[in-house]
Amino acid sequence: MSERHIIRQAVADDEVAVRACAEQAYVQYVSVLGRKPAPMLADYRAQIAAGYVHLSTGEQDELRGFIVFFPVDQHMFLENVAVSKAGRGKGIGKSLVQFCEAQAVRLGLNSVHLYTNVKMTDNLSIYRRLGYVEVQRRSEDGFDRVYFEKILG
Repeated sequence: MSERHIIRQAVADDEVAVRACAEQAYVQYVSVLGRKPAPMLADYRAQIAAGYVHLSTGEQDELRGFIVFFPVDQHMFLENVAVSKAGRGKGIGKSLVQFCEAQAVRLGLNSVHLYTNVKMTDNLSIYRRLGYVEVQRRSEDGFDRVYFEKILG
């Protein structure tokens, strides 16, 4: 029997759990990058209030992972996806990305854009496997970023 998980919009009370999940998901990169990656410093309170954060939860409404995305011009910008330690290897990240893509289509947007750090090599291969194509590399805010795009439809 597969585990049931629900994707729902985050509410203010979810902020502490979202922040804890981000810490768990990104702490491994602090030593690689020499500083905290952007998702560990994000203003989740504001992002939740804006409606940008969606959660994957289990049977007991426990947080398994979350995603942050919002429309920009004619595309959806996927800012962050994180999966808890307990949620890893269960397809939660993939289902959150697919949810983001479905929301983009629902809004009539034709693509999803995202970036990740060049040193987060696991992410580079994950996004490629999910059909994202590298479109650019550049340095921003002191981070070396790889930009991806997926055309939908």
